[in-house]
Amino acid sequence: MEGKPRPAATAAEALHRMDQYVALGIVGQHHIAQKLGVSVTDLTCLGFILEAGDQPLTAGDLAERANVTTGAITGVLNRLERAGYARRAPDPSDRRRVRVVADADALAPVITLYQPFYERLDALFADYTPDEIAVLTDWFTRAAGEARAHLAQVRETTAD
Repeated sequence: MEGKPRPAATAAEALHRMDQYVALGIVGQHHIAQKLGVSVTDLTCLGFILEAGDQPLTAGDLAERANVTTGAITGVLNRLERAGYARRAPDPSDRRRVRVVADADALAPVITLYQPFYERLDALFADYTPDEIAVLTDWFTRAAGEARAHLAQVRETTAD
């Protein structure tokens, strides 16, 4: 597959477009969370729970992925359980630990809200070569690392 011609862009233009995309994402997450009756943090964690699939996360794993404290995760899990989206299940290899499992029956509304967007993104990715998708994946992975580092720095400087 040969890539399509792309217009030239500077790093500043790319950052501007990223800011627009992130802003839309934040607004969208608020609307979806509201429709599902959860907070944006709860919705973010539910996304990580769903992503884990057949390898359920521990509460600590979930806290790390969501970049929140384990204390905050307790509240998130309580709310997701009350809403029926997830539940705690004993870890089969260590009964002292729990794993977080999505409730498959309650996920229909989540899938209904997200599926059309993911179909649009799949169609968009079809316009890119595997090499271009590799670059995008690398950039998002590295940018997420930079975002985590910046968030840690902001938290550290505002904790005083």
